[in-house]
Amino acid sequence: MYKIVKRDQIADNIFEYWINAPHVTKNGCAGQFVVIRIDEHGERIPLTISGIRGDDVRIVFMAVGKTTQQLAALQEGESIQDIAGPLGTPSEVKKWGRCAVIGGGVGIACLPILARELREAGNEVTGIIGARNEGLLLLEDELRNACDELVICTDDGSKGHHGFPADILKEKVAAKELDAVWIIGPAIMMKITSMATLNTGIKTFVSLNPIMVDGTGMCGSCRVTIGGETKFACVDGPEFDAHQVDWDELMNRQRTYTGQEKESLEHYHEHKCRCGDH
Repeated sequence: MYKIVKRDQIADNIFEYWINAPHVTKNGCAGQFVVIRIDEHGERIPLTISGIRGDDVRIVFMAVGKTTQQLAALQEGESIQDIAGPLGTPSEVKKWGRCAVIGGGVGIACLPILARELREAGNEVTGIIGARNEGLLLLEDELRNACDELVICTDDGSKGHHGFPADILKEKVAAKELDAVWIIGPAIMMKITSMATLNTGIKTFVSLNPIMVDGTGMCGSCRVTIGGETKFACVDGPEFDAHQVDWDELMNRQRTYTGQEKESLEHYHEHKCRCGDH
């Protein structure tokens, strides 16, 4: 069992958990993920490593489906059954020069650990984050401390640039200010934002989030097409060259179990009501 040592709700329906898991923190790096299971009857879900502090690993998630809502109901001092990891290939951290780390939505939570590792490797790091409104911006102070520069964007203009991270990226690409870029967020956001560096020679990484089950490459559910070849996000990624991703295939596969996920969530809430847990 793995104890939840700290729990916070950091935005609307978005939660930050620090979980005691020394076997993860011993070797965990930016870009990797864990697979958790709440109890012996629960499903396995992948969550990106957002931070490491001593023996505790941080995960940040939005409570949208049955399992994430069940996870969000747990409190400090309670435990989860399993946490496997670190899994996946770490981010390609080396001396690139001028780097940008770009996050949208919950993907913002993956940036501080990456920004710190890039700066430790001698890079100059710009953070660019975007959300629908100011209330959905995550870990802003932490990211500002981790980067040399932080640019904030909101769709509604409630804070920072009124627009999208892609707008800022285009400006920096035009000014020839970047050597490498990481983009983490919803698939459509990563697809559109990565177009700003297409045919520029700027290495651009994205962290893919296909359907995943075992996290070891055996089930094949996380297959993605990269440069015309089949890859498994859990062992070959989750980070890949943005300009090689078959985005349409990825987004279609992400919708495969939409109906079942909705049904599972409805059954979960029905069960809570029958049990009197409101």
